[in-house]
This record gives sequence, structure tokens and C-alpha cells, in this order.
Amino acid sequence: MTHAAFASPSSSPSSLGRNLLLRTDSYKVSHWRQYPPGTQTVFSYIESRGGIFSHSVFFGLQAYLREYLSTPVTLEDVDEAGALMAVHGEPFNREGWLRLIEKHGGRMPVRIRAVPEGSVVPVHNVLATIENTDPEFFWVTSFLETELLRAVWYPTTVATVSGTAKATLLRYLEATCESVESAAAQIPFKLHDFGARGVSSLESAALGGMAHLVNFMGTDTLSALVAARRYYDCDVAGFSIPAAEHSTITGWGRDKESSAYRNMVEQFGKPGALFAVVSDSYDIFNACDKIWGTELKDLVVKSGATLVVRPDSGDPAETVLKVARILGARFGTTTNSKGFLLLNNVRIIQGDGVDLDSLRLCLSNLYHNGYSAENIAFGMGGGLLQKVDRDTMQWAMKCSAMQVDGEWRDVYKSPIGDTSKASKKGRLTLVKSAQGAQTEPQTLRIDAMTGEHTDMLETVFEDGEIVGCTSFDQVRERAAAGVRHLILSRAAL
Repeated sequence: MTHAAFASPSSSPSSLGRNLLLRTDSYKVSHWRQYPPGTQTVFSYIESRGGIFSHSVFFGLQAYLREYLSTPVTLEDVDEAGALMAVHGEPFNREGWLRLIEKHGGRMPVRIRAVPEGSVVPVHNVLATIENTDPEFFWVTSFLETELLRAVWYPTTVATVSGTAKATLLRYLEATCESVESAAAQIPFKLHDFGARGVSSLESAALGGMAHLVNFMGTDTLSALVAARRYYDCDVAGFSIPAAEHSTITGWGRDKESSAYRNMVEQFGKPGALFAVVSDSYDIFNACDKIWGTELKDLVVKSGATLVVRPDSGDPAETVLKVARILGARFGTTTNSKGFLLLNNVRIIQGDGVDLDSLRLCLSNLYHNGYSAENIAFGMGGGLLQKVDRDTMQWAMKCSAMQVDGEWRDVYKSPIGDTSKASKKGRLTLVKSAQGAQTEPQTLRIDAMTGEHTDMLETVFEDGEIVGCTSFDQVRERAAAGVRHLILSRAAL
């Protein structure tokens, strides 16, 4: 059989993700034949089983629900998937999907419950659950695993990376700024998203960039703004400033490096403004000392703007400290009440080689040499949006209970070769203590809940409809409160 036998307009690249029946793994297509006779309900949950963080910042489910799961399955989808499976080698449940269209209008007969987005939750806990609401379609729950898990793990992991950076930055800001209030005012723009060009797809840029904006407001990833507006009703989720790239500096020629810098001041150096200039095209230290700090110093000062110098090569911690010392010597510094130095007229943004480790090293190096964290911001690209995978936080979605012939049974796995992959049992939820004796949320069987427990999971999707929405502002408020709680408790993400 040729490809033409199953080709259709909907198989074009422009509609790659439109057909729900083709957004799963191949082996899922055969699972409807594999469940025990009499199966009525399949209940599954999503969790981070550990990894490099102690907590997660849950985010991204609503984007998936709005973009994908709310769209009904159509006869065209069934025809397309059936034709493809016929040559792909999988048995296709055509009658089942046609019945779903007939009975439910193609809408998914499932219930999804989740912790409110932005919540900071210890790992090893249930974050979302899904179960079918119509016994005739017990096989739908697991069929959705591939895309539901994918929809959650990536933005949540990015939000957790970003939240961890925020906790680190806040600790240094609060230790070196005049006040906690001053630190709070500065934190939204201390980590800038530089990752749009370094991710695997436009959708990754949008979802990952949006996840970063849960914790910060600085970004150069425009697709993240579009996503936050579309999925979380946020008018403008992030901001940027004019900034140079190497070509706009090197295009003037090496002998006119100072002219390129002068042009930046003349174009963007307005009172109260900020603008960033990459300054390592040839010699970052000479640029800071001889050009910015000598030749153009008066121009920068008189402009009333703040110049942000960007090193883009070398060891981050060593380079940042040396740049700070040169700029401090040339532009002068002010010593705050805590004894830390603040550069006059200039700041630094480190955007090369930034990940959680190098960010900590830069801040630590400045701190131990007497410089306030106010002097620096960071740009993170691949370390923020791309250098994560499902194993970073050991994400999994597992079936934990089934209803068979009217009786509920526990479902779990417990592999002898890897105890970390043991799964949870029963119909589960996430609870907190009503009396406040419990400081952290914990996973509990629904049948074990008492009046002392408050259920933290909320129904967000049921029978094809989104039944609970959250705004981006609400997500940010929850995340900020969670990060603050960890800082006060001296815990770590």
C-alpha cells in the first residue's frame, strides 16, 4: 500500500497536532484489547518521582486543555487514523471511536483533577489525576497518557528551574540589598529568557518561555507572550529592553568599536531608560576600562540612562567579578547600609553559559568580594528551556486503580530491579491538614481522607469541557508564595 492510500488534507504539516488519535504512542492503539474483562474505570495519576529538585512548580495543564483536549474527535480524524494504522501495524478501535463520536459528540469522557497551577509541591506527590466518566470508554484514560504527561512535565520542569533560580537570586538580593522590599522590587527582572533560538520547536519556546514567566517578567521569547495571552488571559506577561547583538557592534569594524557603543547611547540613552550592550566582541576588559569607563563615561552619565554591559564569553564567575571591578573603578560605587558596593550608572547582565550552578557561582563570587546582587542580572537560554528532559524530575503517569465488575482494585508496579519506579496504589489525591499540623502537602488515598484533610486537587476538565480556569496572575501569586515559603523554611527547590 502506498502513502497515498492514507493521505488526507489533515495530514499536512500545518495540522500536525490536530488529530487526537495520532497524538499518542503506537502501542496505545492496541491497549483497548488488553484490559481485564469487565473493566469499567481506569484511574491514573501524574507525579515527579524525584530527580534533582525537592519541589515542583506545577504549570502548563490549562494550555494543553485549551489548545488540544477541548477539540472534539471527528469522523475525519477516525478515517485518517484508521487508514494509517492499517499500514502501520496496529489494530484500530474504529468502532469504539465512532461510538464515542455518536454518544459524546467526540468529546473526551474523562475527569481531570489537578493541583492549582503555580502550586509548589514536594516531589513524590500526585499533581494531577485522570479517570474515565463513562464505563464504555475505560480505554480512553491510558490512551491520553502520552500527550497529558508531555503537556505537564516540560512546562513544570522549566517553571521549577526558573523558580529555583528565583529562590537563589532572592537569597542573595535580600542579603545584599538595603531591604527586603528593595529585593522584591528587583527580582522580576533578574533572570531573562534568552532561550527561543535554542529549543527544539516553536511550541517549546512558547510553553517553556511562558513557564519561566511564572516566576519572572523578563523575556526575549515573544511566543511566550502569545501563549500567556491565549491560554491564561494575560495581556502582556513579560518585557524587554533595547539590546545590541554582536553583528550590530562588529558591523562597525574593530577600529570603530567605540562608535558602535556611542551609537547605542545616542539611540537609547534616555533619562531613566535601560539598554544593554554586548561588549566582548574583541576585549571585554578593554571595552569596560578604556571605552565605556573612559572615552564614553561622561556620555553615559549625562544620558541619565543605565548602561547594562553584557559579557558573552569566558568563565562567567571570574569574568563578571573582573568586569564589576573595572566598572566600579571607572564609574564609581556607592556603599549601602549593609556594606555592599553598588555600581553607579551601570549594571551587568551575564547571558553566556548560565545555568543554576554558574548563576550561584557568579552571585557567590560577587557576594564574597563585597558587591551587591543588585549589580547583576542573568540571561539563561538552553539551561532554562532546553537542558531538561523527562528524567530531570523523573516524571511518570501511572494507573493506580481500576474498577472491574463494579469492584475497585489497586493497580501498581514494583520492579525488583529499580525500587524508584514503584508506583502508587489506589484512587489518590493531594491533601493538606485542616488543622495546620501538616506543613507540606501529601498524597493520600481518597478512601483514607477524613475531616482533618483538605483536598488540594480541583476538577479542571470533565466530559470534554474545561470546568475550572486560572489566570496568569493567580499562577504567579501561588508560585511566589511557594518560593517564599521555601526560602523562609530554608528549604531548597
